[in-house]
Amino acid sequence: MILRRIAVAVGVLGLLSTSIVAHAGDPAAGKIKANTLCAGCHGAQGEGKGNFPAIKGQAAADLVSAMQAYKSGSRKDPTMNAIFKGMNDEDIENMAAYYSAIK
Repeated sequence: MILRRIAVAVGVLGLLSTSIVAHAGDPAAGKIKANTLCAGCHGAQGEGKGNFPAIKGQAAADLVSAMQAYKSGSRKDPTMNAIFKGMNDEDIENMAAYYSAIK
């Protein structure tokens, strides 16, 4: 009975860790999208340009939250809202993974 409980607990933890990793984002895919959509204003490496803020090195969760807010319109900026309006969650997670990996 105890071994069964341990096996179930290990199985559940394995599923949870797999789902966490699956949503981590792909930095290589994010770089492609970011170079097309973001580099013009935020710089080639997300270092910031002029009045546009640096986005490199920020926590991926914070970047996802900001991008999702632009997508939903709860965070207002006409340019950013237009960029993110039709973007899917995978692209957002990929770009967040890319920018968070740059130090």
